[in-house]
Amino acid sequence: MKSILMALILAGLAGTAWARGDISLIARTCNGCHGIGGVSAGTSIPSIGGLPREYLRNVMKQWKYDERDSVSMGRIIKGFSDDEIDALAAYFAAKPWVPVRQAAPATLLAHGRQVADANCRDCHGLTGNDPDVDAPRINGQWAKYMELELEKYRSKEFKLPHRRMGKAANQMKRPADADGVAAYYGAQGR
Repeated sequence: MKSILMALILAGLAGTAWARGDISLIARTCNGCHGIGGVSAGTSIPSIGGLPREYLRNVMKQWKYDERDSVSMGRIIKGFSDDEIDALAAYFAAKPWVPVRQAAPATLLAHGRQVADANCRDCHGLTGNDPDVDAPRINGQWAKYMELELEKYRSKEFKLPHRRMGKAANQMKRPADADGVAAYYGAQGR
């Protein structure tokens, strides 16, 4: 609760900076969770630096307009105008993508590759670094974060608008499928 309150206060202060035209000051409100330059150090929080501008913009606006569920982002992003969201998306999209390669057992990686080839390749590419226009890069994204997202897509309790992603996540019938594909993509470098 304390971190959410602090983020809201920083968002209010950042709005003043935006009025002066300095988006980098607003972007600092994101650093506490997503890391400097959008490179997250927390395994359950995604890196966002270098993701496609349209993807970032769409996801943030989905949170703002209650089209996508989130534990904290919906509350934080509501404090930003659409112009600020567009500027934040452009700011983080211009940052380099920095994959964080994570080790995993060879058997889990082999299984994950099979699941990725069958369910994820069309949108994210086989190694996660060649996504479609509306899909993010996921090579070197935190495996724990990807596991959590897959669980949300598999649950009927979360509102997530990307139907194709929901369909792919629900094709993963065994827990080892989601864990494996998350570990596989998390282990990928550039």
